[in-house]
Amino acid sequence: MASKPTKYIFVTGGVLSSLGKGIAAASIATLLKNVGFKVSILKADPYINVDPGTMSPLEHGEVFVTDDGAETDLDLGHYERFLDADLTQKNNFTTGRVYSTVIEKERRGDYLGETIQVIPHIVGEIIRRIKIAGEGQDILIVEIGGTVGDIEGLPFLEAIRELRTEVGKKEAMNIHLTLVPYITVAGELKTKPTQHSVQELRRIGITPDMLICRAERPLPRELKNKLASSCGVERNSVIESSDAPTIYQVPLNFLKENILTPIYETLDLDRLKPCMDDWDELVKRVIAPRNDITIAFVGKYLGLKESYKSITESLIHAGAHLNTRINIKWVDSESLEEDGCKLLEEVDGILVPGGFGERGVEGKMLAIRYARENGVPYLGICLGMQLAMIEFARNVLGIKDANSIEFNPECANPIVYLIDSFLDSAGQKQIRTFTSPLGGTMRLGAYECQTKKGSLLREVYEGKTTIKERHRHRYEANPKYRKAFESAGLIVGGEANGLIEAIELKEHPWFLGVQFHPEFTSRLTNPNRVIHAFANAALNRKNG
Repeated sequence: MASKPTKYIFVTGGVLSSLGKGIAAASIATLLKNVGFKVSILKADPYINVDPGTMSPLEHGEVFVTDDGAETDLDLGHYERFLDADLTQKNNFTTGRVYSTVIEKERRGDYLGETIQVIPHIVGEIIRRIKIAGEGQDILIVEIGGTVGDIEGLPFLEAIRELRTEVGKKEAMNIHLTLVPYITVAGELKTKPTQHSVQELRRIGITPDMLICRAERPLPRELKNKLASSCGVERNSVIESSDAPTIYQVPLNFLKENILTPIYETLDLDRLKPCMDDWDELVKRVIAPRNDITIAFVGKYLGLKESYKSITESLIHAGAHLNTRINIKWVDSESLEEDGCKLLEEVDGILVPGGFGERGVEGKMLAIRYARENGVPYLGICLGMQLAMIEFARNVLGIKDANSIEFNPECANPIVYLIDSFLDSAGQKQIRTFTSPLGGTMRLGAYECQTKKGSLLREVYEGKTTIKERHRHRYEANPKYRKAFESAGLIVGGEANGLIEAIELKEHPWFLGVQFHPEFTSRLTNPNRVIHAFANAALNRKNG
């Protein structure tokens, strides 16, 4: 029996960026998944970078990493957190990757001497990638990055126009997310930006089937009717998306707006009701929890909190399951170098996240030392684990020149070093040197880790002997110093093929450093165990 063809929902954005296309797409996917459909999401990014791996976190936020080692846009993190699903590199691609593929094919002679053009070759490659992402799914939601009218986005819009024509009207729909601003001086919500954005879409051959209207204030019925009439959509297809106290409430808000009814009608689907009871309960705990704690977040990219999106979201997940609001106290690590650790005196836990570069590391080590000496629950992620080892080597083992070769390539005691070769997540040998391109020399993706019997790590993972978590780093903890560390009370709690994956303090209430990034696998309905255990330790400290 032949399987049913995949249906597509294309999500575009207008007027301006940062309106929340990713959250809207993830929310629709969550509702459809909880109906019982097999749903996935694709993010198509028009920028020319091959992937976000070398892009500044200050401009684009964090780089999200999938199980198969793809460095992707942070929206894939939202998709995974909402859907509780592991996505892959096929769920995100950029203009750069599309052009690279087409040029490689042209060089190989695959096009038999044709003149290579945006249409049909570039657009055709975009369509091919969309179809691959949709294989085996009932519904694929495709979010087109950027804003309608951006010149770099035109091939992507042409691709979804052509694809809908190819599959037929009942197999695809267009959803356009736009801004309905409130002009305070006039005391009015304005529809003109939305009308102009829809006109731009129509100019290139796309007519939206639904409008999702971002607004700071509720939309009156008359205004919704005006938008429906002027933009050519059904009245029940103008969906209000007002500001919410948490992004996880958006699916529930959409449900109240009856968003599924026009989706069912357009895609010719059975009318089914999603089961959102568990989700609703968790959202209530996020908004109005019973307890609260404060975590010191010691980092250096604090100018843009999006740089740490997965970590902050993972704390929300843990808090929901502990019925606890986790207040983040943002602490600039460089300020600790200047002012000392007074900022840490009233916190219930200290977290040092991953990062690259030497700036701010001395302040991070001051925070680690404070946690170690004062019994404050500590979680070090990636660089946060490495710095915990360097701090311990300097201040407990007395190795004053202990360092990482990331910061001092000539250091005599490299507690953290660069191994020459390693096996990647696909089992292929990779070579790393100081001159290797940054984007191609990291340990990326999910790796197995063996937990040590009796360790805090094994306890955190509820007795599992083998766990699997995602990595994104170049440098490794040097096993040469392991015996000295363990004899002084810093225990290796997890390892993988001789690589140190986790460290913990023997005589401490709760102190854990992990080389992997636990935040990448945390979801609202299924929080990561490391983050959850850390938050629980901080709660226990506060409650005495």
